[in-house]
Amino acid sequence: MAHYALLDENNIVIQVISGVDEDIVQTDLDGTQVGGSSDAWEEFYATRPWLNATSCKRTSYNNNIRKQYAGIGYIYDAVNDVFIAPQPFASWSLNENFDWQPPIPRPEEGFWYWDEDSLSWIEITDGI
Repeated sequence: MAHYALLDENNIVIQVISGVDEDIVQTDLDGTQVGGSSDAWEEFYATRPWLNATSCKRTSYNNNIRKQYAGIGYIYDAVNDVFIAPQPFASWSLNENFDWQPPIPRPEEGFWYWDEDSLSWIEITDGI
């Protein structure tokens, strides 16, 4: 089973659907052959009016294609052919691997959460 990310006009993922594997060919309701490649199925799903998508891109649970599995709110970067997660905090920046990085690395020991107001990691000490 293949998965496809449906995109809006800004290349933002609006839905992820389970679909047909790219190598499958089927006959559409009007008798035309559909499928046989990822590109063909992407075009098929993008043109279904009930899906309300501007375009469609294949995505993979095991991150084999397009960097990572797409989720609602992810952005498809067409230049680099990758899905990018939403920016978690305004202070975080995207690195060369398309991963969001905090301005200060998280300490390796203990349990921490990012505090955007102080731009620092806060250790979680209660309730553990």
